[in-house]
Amino acid sequence: MTDTLDTLDHIDRKILQLLQQDANLSATELADRVGLSQSPCWRRINRLQQAGYIRRKVALLDRQKLGLGIVVFVNIKLSSHGWNMLNEFEAAIVGFPEVMECWTMSGGMDYIIRVVTKDIESYEQFLRRRLLQLPHIQEAQSHITMTEVKNSTELPLG
Repeated sequence: MTDTLDTLDHIDRKILQLLQQDANLSATELADRVGLSQSPCWRRINRLQQAGYIRRKVALLDRQKLGLGIVVFVNIKLSSHGWNMLNEFEAAIVGFPEVMECWTMSGGMDYIIRVVTKDIESYEQFLRRRLLQLPHIQEAQSHITMTEVKNSTELPLG
């Protein structure tokens, strides 16, 4: 199995699509849905896992029911860009449980992070006590979300 989506056949793609929708499906259920018997389907799933197409299986939790009502996107600009400074920043960000995602960016900002907290007060405490305490942060622009229009974990497999 090679490393691109283009090399997967339609059955592999269908298996991946179904697992994205429900990772609890058994090999038997998947086999029925893709038109295979259980053993060949299980072998395909195993191959897809070993090849790294399936990184892990997780439970997707409802943040609202868990009392995590605020999502904030924060654009961050560092004051300098030395290798050590970037590594220090990234290591700190990885350690913050409130940060759900962190991306390096091209353009005017260096990073964008997605932060989830209980409320505005919790976000402000995170911002003041943790994020802005990191060295080399020149600017942090917070964008507080209002209405979630779409939030998907399913990749477009065509």
